[in-house]
Amino acid sequence: MQFENTREFARQLDKDDKLSKYREEFIFPKVNGKEVIYFVGNSLGLQPKSAQKYVDEVMKDWAELAVEGHFYADKSWWDYHERFSGKLAKVVGAKPTEVTVMNTLTVNLHLLMVSFYRPSGKRFKIICEEKAFPSDQYMISSQVRFHGYDPEDAIVEIKKREGENNFRTEDVLEKIREVGEECALVLIGGVNYYTGQVFDMETITKAGHEVGAFVGWDLAHAAGNIELKLSEWNVDFAAWCSYKYMNSGPGNASGCFINEKYHNKKDIPRFEGWWGHNKERRFLMEPEFQPEPTADAWQISNAPILAMAPYLASLEMFDEVGMPALIEKRNKIVAYLEFVLHEIDKEVDSTFEIITPADQEHRGTQLSVFLHGEGKELFRYLMDKGVITDWREPNVIRLAPAPFYCSYEDMYEFGQILKKGILSKQKVN
Repeated sequence: MQFENTREFARQLDKDDKLSKYREEFIFPKVNGKEVIYFVGNSLGLQPKSAQKYVDEVMKDWAELAVEGHFYADKSWWDYHERFSGKLAKVVGAKPTEVTVMNTLTVNLHLLMVSFYRPSGKRFKIICEEKAFPSDQYMISSQVRFHGYDPEDAIVEIKKREGENNFRTEDVLEKIREVGEECALVLIGGVNYYTGQVFDMETITKAGHEVGAFVGWDLAHAAGNIELKLSEWNVDFAAWCSYKYMNSGPGNASGCFINEKYHNKKDIPRFEGWWGHNKERRFLMEPEFQPEPTADAWQISNAPILAMAPYLASLEMFDEVGMPALIEKRNKIVAYLEFVLHEIDKEVDSTFEIITPADQEHRGTQLSVFLHGEGKELFRYLMDKGVITDWREPNVIRLAPAPFYCSYEDMYEFGQILKKGILSKQKVN
């Protein structure tokens, strides 16, 4: 499609957008009485209007039924988490039995490491990407130390080539082959939080298995954003947060994937609790653990119902729309944003360098942009004008136009505000 950097063209794109009606299903903050242009769905998604209803429903059941809500609420609490599995399975490309919801992201990664980081002999190394999200770095380092190894010896980082912004798949594969039989685990973020690069998860997973390692993925920036086929790719495990593209609310519950080949195994190392115990016998209070025959065996405590209610509200919309439709709009709106940035770049002295891969296969919703010649004052200007974006040192803004609620006119308007901010600074100088 030939794009145009005009308001009329952007409005026509919105008119033709089959998902435009969902914008009305979310609550936008306001700056100076006007709804913001929201680019940080990769950090915290907007609140679905239906979330309040789902939370109120739980509060009402608690008030009217108290403890009996576990069994007699309309959405009974004792199996509340089971309502997620079928819908989430579609989002991440899994079987419903391979998906569960519990805890939060880094907690779940720690728990999954009990099962999938099992160093012994010379096989003790973990391969990850350099400058992974800090929480992943802390988690991996602490796990390595817990097992008695020095992170300097046990952690192998894949690096970008000099002068390049993104990782090359061939370099990842070469590093896996190089570490070989010393590799116990490959654990990488499926979408790099800084650049928005999407890794070739299928190819990397296969390579990890070829050297005898487990392969897991942190899907914090991938779930609800890109096409995932965890079962088909034969991924061992994965975890993701729900509050970014999946709009569940701040710090909310995490999702987990555990490949079905590890189910029904009593001998697998795993921290256990009564919510992972055989559901039909759970309230018999038996001393011996009998794991659920699904990913639910990794559940430890009963579900935090109040926290999970907004997640379920959002997931209902994902199930209604489907990932293919979201990805179709994502590709188009990100391409339009990219076009707008290039057009504004021609009109100002500053230079915009998009460090996210240009091809759709290797990017999702996020564009990370180096603002050469600009400083944090431009970020503050954008925020003051109601453009909610994200600043990363030294001078990168991350822009994530979530397809559920961002409009094409937002992209055009952002370009105009960005241009005014740069030109007004240049005029002062």
